[in-house]
Amino acid sequence: MKAPALSIANESSSTTPDSKALFMGFMKLGLIGFGGVLPLAYRVIVEEQKWLDEAKFTDLLGICQVLPGGNIINMAVAIGMEFQGIKGAVSSVLGLISAPTIIVLLIYQTYVHFQHLSSVKHLIQGLAAAAAGLLFATGIKMLKPIFKKRLTIVTILLTFIFMLWFKLPLLLILVILLAINMLVLGVKKS
Repeated sequence: MKAPALSIANESSSTTPDSKALFMGFMKLGLIGFGGVLPLAYRVIVEEQKWLDEAKFTDLLGICQVLPGGNIINMAVAIGMEFQGIKGAVSSVLGLISAPTIIVLLIYQTYVHFQHLSSVKHLIQGLAAAAAGLLFATGIKMLKPIFKKRLTIVTILLTFIFMLWFKLPLLLILVILLAINMLVLGVKKS
């Protein structure tokens, strides 16, 4: 017997995006996502387009982080597949990467000529700080739907401890945390 597929679509959404809407939505995301798309993905996918709700976005991001490749590319594929199959997945990924690829090629050519200037070096440092701030703010937003149980708080704290103090690889951290969560949830059921 075949298990039902995990649906990520937002049931409260009144429209299903077609391939063109997926392409344009992810292109917008790629164009506004300087310094990293993930911090803005939440805003575009959940708040503006309403393709996913908060909880489904967070769940999908969790899945996409354990898969090989970039988180946002994996999300584009999953969202595109959910709404329009293979055509939607391809449309989403092409929308996400086409404009930024062209822009990066043009900017890099300019940067090569001016990288030695101190003002350019300061500009790059400022952009890096802004990108880190965006990532941090998105993390806080994503905590809202899952920050309801003590086990979640413990899991988050253990993640920081394993990453920052023990410097464990991500996959090992995920396996350890999965085992701990399953053990705690199993004990609660008993």
